[in-house]
Amino acid sequence: MNLKFQLTRAFILSVISLAAFALMATLIEAHKIVQFDSTIISSVQGLESPALTAIMKFFTFIGSTKIVVILSLLIIFFLYKVLHHRLELILFIAVIAGTPIINSILKSIFHRARPEFHRLIEIGGYSFPSGHAMNAFSVYGILAFLLWRHIATRTGRILLIIFSTIMILMIGISRIYLGVHYPSDIIGGYFASGFWMATAIWFFQWYVERRPQLKGRQLKRT
Repeated sequence: MNLKFQLTRAFILSVISLAAFALMATLIEAHKIVQFDSTIISSVQGLESPALTAIMKFFTFIGSTKIVVILSLLIIFFLYKVLHHRLELILFIAVIAGTPIINSILKSIFHRARPEFHRLIEIGGYSFPSGHAMNAFSVYGILAFLLWRHIATRTGRILLIIFSTIMILMIGISRIYLGVHYPSDIIGGYFASGFWMATAIWFFQWYVERRPQLKGRQLKRT
């Protein structure tokens, strides 16, 4: 695929994600999304059962910082030792490391309290945007992006997208089910990570496109 097209696509996705996040934040600040949040929470928590609670706790555990760190280290090892792609390794680290930093900054800006509905687990901190949603989108989103080009078959690529999508959605839904996030926190988290990931990919692809020129200039100087 043409690199200029990839650059344009990454830029467009970053702008769309930023605009969508800004819209979500505006609706939250204006208290115009209360009914939406309440309806979704009631629908999701209305499905409560012991078996489903165990499943949701599993997915929220998968999205925890500890598991994200362990998974990220395994992916770093795979990229470095197996695929030998150091540039992709830098992109992965940048996306994963930047996500919690951005989440912390955004939470300190918006100061949104967590929902006071039925809670199945207890957790502190601010609510918007969801850190679990941001981490899930970043980890499985960038993983899909990096592995896509190394999977030759269409079936393999489809399975990769399905797996990544399920993990992202289930981790987000688990936070609603367990009563620690509003649906708008999850959606906002997805858009925030979408912006960060698309921006990082844009810089990555720009560098890949310019790399031969930069190397040529260095050779001329030497």
